[in-house]
Amino acid sequence: MTSSDRPDLRAQLDRLATEAYRPELAEIDLLPTLELARLMNAEDRTVADAVTAELPAIAAAVDAIAERMARGGRLVHAGAGTAGRLGVLDAAECPPTFNTAPGQVVGLIAGGREAVLRAVEGAEDSRELAEADLAGLALTADDTVVGISASGRTPYALAAVEHARTAGALTVGLSCNRGSALAAAAEHGIEVEVGPELLTGSTRLKAGTAQKLVLNMLSTLVMVRLGKTYGNLMVDVRATNEKLRARCHRIVALATGAEDAAVAAALAATGGEVKDAILTLLAGVDAQAAARLLAAHGGRLREALRAAL
Repeated sequence: MTSSDRPDLRAQLDRLATEAYRPELAEIDLLPTLELARLMNAEDRTVADAVTAELPAIAAAVDAIAERMARGGRLVHAGAGTAGRLGVLDAAECPPTFNTAPGQVVGLIAGGREAVLRAVEGAEDSRELAEADLAGLALTADDTVVGISASGRTPYALAAVEHARTAGALTVGLSCNRGSALAAAAEHGIEVEVGPELLTGSTRLKAGTAQKLVLNMLSTLVMVRLGKTYGNLMVDVRATNEKLRARCHRIVALATGAEDAAVAAALAATGGEVKDAILTLLAGVDAQAAARLLAAHGGRLREALRAAL
């Protein structure tokens, strides 16, 4: 049976704010391009305010996730379509930005890697795919699964959260509709109400932007709580190309105020490790002592500095 043959599914969509039709926009295709761009830009401006309303829920989720990741847990994003792609993107950006270990932040999308580039028919409707994907991770109580779905009803995301709770993992449900099944199924529900889209039902627009903003917050603030930054400096950045090597040098210089030659020498002595280099310059210790101090304080540069000084 196709979705067009499912009156129950059509009724569900009719009740979703993100799927609502806006008659006042029925002739936007007749507008001049600049006016159309202004209209879309005005719509996008409302997204940040919608996220603001959910900040207490986001902060609570961050603290709960960080507590578990500090014990060795993983952060797993699970979604379908745009939501899944955003989760995969967030996970992919954590290793170069925060030097996370392989598998520490995971992005699961319904239909697997192929679905990142093109739609995989029926994948989002499969609870079995979600259960199989998560079973392969052997979840523990220290892991967190974030189910992502604009509608808050996508079977893949719902099944991911329900499976994770059964396994004892922490769960977060991120949706863009109030009273969603996804938020109700998770311990931490985050519902960013962005309202109807410029193009009816095109949740890659405001809903997608909102999900990207929230995922940015979750992963970034968790990493801040885990000590992967020093102030607003990315001291765990991984230097995998020339631009990042230059950024590492600049970060050490900003954190220490040291001259270029001293920064270069510190990075060379510590094998390019930014936190170690900063510690050698600010605390006057050698590379081996810096490594020992950081290891003793869970990689938290500020705590290692306090101990050294």
